[in-house]
Amino acid sequence: MSKRLYLLHTSAIMVPVFQELTDKYFKGRDIKVFNIVDDSLIKNTIERGELTPDTSRRVVDYIGSAEAGGADFVLATCSSIGAAVEIGAALSTIPVLRVDQPMADLAIEIGTKIGVVATLSTTLEPSGDLVRRRAIVAGKEIQLTSRLCDGAFEALLGGKPELHDQKVAAVLKELSNEVDVILLAQASMARVVAQLSEEDKKVPILTSPELAIKHIAQIL
Repeated sequence: MSKRLYLLHTSAIMVPVFQELTDKYFKGRDIKVFNIVDDSLIKNTIERGELTPDTSRRVVDYIGSAEAGGADFVLATCSSIGAAVEIGAALSTIPVLRVDQPMADLAIEIGTKIGVVATLSTTLEPSGDLVRRRAIVAGKEIQLTSRLCDGAFEALLGGKPELHDQKVAAVLKELSNEVDVILLAQASMARVVAQLSEEDKKVPILTSPELAIKHIAQIL
């Protein structure tokens, strides 16, 4: 019997990113993938400067809807709604995962000085909080350094992806001199890593999409 994976996105641009990854890691396996997309979740969060109770409730409702639709697993692909995803997971009878958890766990395995980079302040704090809590679960003391790429997200929304990539790359190069491993808090930043030279990648730079899909492939 086929397995059903539901992906909850807050931006349509992530659908092809995860389609490519599921095609790669689920090849030859009977796993059906379904996408739920609602960009108002992230837009409301950015506008209000935080994940609010009403937005959290809608995230939980989407997870419940996926479960009612026969999902075997739900993956939320946006870190900014992570706290609501954890609430949904606690209320669900199926596995529910926030996209950045496998990445956080791997970073904690790799080193003690961990850097987190984001282009949105609403993502930076939730991602840092997750790393701290996963370190406690792992019984490991860490030093966390968080960096916001000022203006990068606005450049991406304004149709200037090259400027977005330049701003993110500059922060990654600088931070690589200070930490053991770097986490990219947003899936939309992952493409920048491929543009960096080997000289610039002095430490491992982890991105959440591929690690999350690999994790799910092992479970399903």
